[in-house]
Amino acid sequence: MALHPYRTHTCGQLRDTHVGQVVRLSGWVHRKRDHGNLLFVDLRDHYGITQFVVEQGSHTFAAADGLKPESVVTFTGRVVARTADTVNPQLPTGGIEVRIEFVDVLSAAEELPIPVFGDHDYPEEMRLRYRYLDLRREKLHKNIILRSQVITSIRRRMVEQGFTEFQTPILTASSPEGARDYLVPSRVHPGKFYALPQAPQQFKQLYMVAGFDRYFQIAPCFRDEDARADRSPGEFYQLDVEMSFVTQDDVFAAIEPVVHGIFTEFGSGKTVTPTPFPRIPFKESMLKYGNDKPDLRNPIVIADVTDAFKGSGFGIFAKAIDAGSVVRAIPAPKSAGQPRSFFDKMNDWAKEEGWPGLGYIIFEGDGAKGPIASKLDAARLDAIKKAANLAPGDAVFFAADKPAKAAQLAGLARTRLGNELGLIEKNAFRFCWIVDFPMYEFNETDQKIDFSHNPFSMPQGGMEALTTMDPLDIRAYQYDIVCNGVELSSGAIRNHLPDVMVKAFEIAGYTRKDVEERFGGMFSAFHFGAPPHGGTAPGIDRMVMLLADEPNLREVVAFPMTQKAEDLLMGAPAEATEKQLREIHIRVHLPPDLAKKKAAGPA
Repeated sequence: MALHPYRTHTCGQLRDTHVGQVVRLSGWVHRKRDHGNLLFVDLRDHYGITQFVVEQGSHTFAAADGLKPESVVTFTGRVVARTADTVNPQLPTGGIEVRIEFVDVLSAAEELPIPVFGDHDYPEEMRLRYRYLDLRREKLHKNIILRSQVITSIRRRMVEQGFTEFQTPILTASSPEGARDYLVPSRVHPGKFYALPQAPQQFKQLYMVAGFDRYFQIAPCFRDEDARADRSPGEFYQLDVEMSFVTQDDVFAAIEPVVHGIFTEFGSGKTVTPTPFPRIPFKESMLKYGNDKPDLRNPIVIADVTDAFKGSGFGIFAKAIDAGSVVRAIPAPKSAGQPRSFFDKMNDWAKEEGWPGLGYIIFEGDGAKGPIASKLDAARLDAIKKAANLAPGDAVFFAADKPAKAAQLAGLARTRLGNELGLIEKNAFRFCWIVDFPMYEFNETDQKIDFSHNPFSMPQGGMEALTTMDPLDIRAYQYDIVCNGVELSSGAIRNHLPDVMVKAFEIAGYTRKDVEERFGGMFSAFHFGAPPHGGTAPGIDRMVMLLADEPNLREVVAFPMTQKAEDLLMGAPAEATEKQLREIHIRVHLPPDLAKKKAAGPA
């Protein structure tokens, strides 16, 4: 029987049961090893690696010996069993090898800018410029496969939960989601622009108004914002979800089994927080953990010890408290025996980060020592011990500042201490919901009240809260899901009542006309019968990053951009031609330095 022209099997398929068969495999030359009279060639494809061998003197030896790494070839040969001492238990195909009888070079590779074999690190710019080579490397290849498997599993789990997948437009109108829009000029409407969606927010709500229920989508989102380790510039994907006739708890009950199932299925045996996930109010999270995305693998809990220092002999803190500051205590369990350098390094670290420093107290036996301890009486020291749940042998650090800044420093110190003292729980995914976010916040720069989160959220207490309460005291039905200190998504029960929406935006400085102009489609729809609805949108990239145990999103995205939002492989962004600019009625106005450089021409 004639063999297939390229392959009878994949490079991950052959086993002992195939011994004696004549097979044909195609793939990339992974590596070669010359053992004198024997030449070994590892052939790799998407599915795995198979070892081929040819003896010196064979008519195929010269052809095999001349192969360059990453050339694409077809090998034909007979499967033989490896001797017991040469079996490779690390490979699924490690019990066999194939004797090369024919070699067909399908595509010869030139000298590689990035070797594929091995685990060496290369500069990010080189990896992204030659991403197709980088993607051949085992770890990154597995990450992209993992991403696909996670998305497939999410889709299955969402359908099983009664959700239906719908699509939303990519070309749409600008929306205040908290980041800059990517604008797309219109050719047929001179001077007007589309925007790429920062999220499908309004459209998924309109699906609910239209009478659909339990929507989901693996949605692309576009935001012109700076890169971080957990945020890609340009675009990202999220599991976009919306549900009708639901409370906040209904949303949690629908999402938790999906997320828990994904992290159990792909978490490599790590412990996953059982459902229901803990619910932590925003205010409590800021106090106990110093931020609104707590890493619950860290057992350290921050405490408020302002009263213990108020009017005390430690003048620095006492005066700060009189001026409106608070004092947060960050426990350092079982660290009393640490050398003085440990405490000095913590203080130096805080100063290097731009903070005044970190005071501390060490509790030993029935006593206390340290620069601050001598300034406090026994009753105040005992109050600190009780508030921070300290025991003999523990130490405690202090952050004193205005509430927001004290929380920030305390949160950073909590994380640093957790790592320095080896307290972070290993092999676990610890989830929680952060709830009861403030509806509004005060914008110090513009000296005005702004929305703190999603402007389309329902305020707790509805219209009554908006008309009778201090805006900064109003809480919203807003929530985040957090895993190991990484925010996976924000969500909310939506504001579906037109009059409540107008009032909510009015407090943030928008007029009814602003609402009608900026959110006209959704605002109009709410006048014709809108159900109570809510949803959330866990980030696909961030979930896969956690599952793959990668520190950066670029390790789980096939073709990411650089931190400067450049696609080095495709050469984007690029200048448009004069013809293209005329068609979309655009004239480019460069900053003076770039205009001067362009006018000067090539150097």
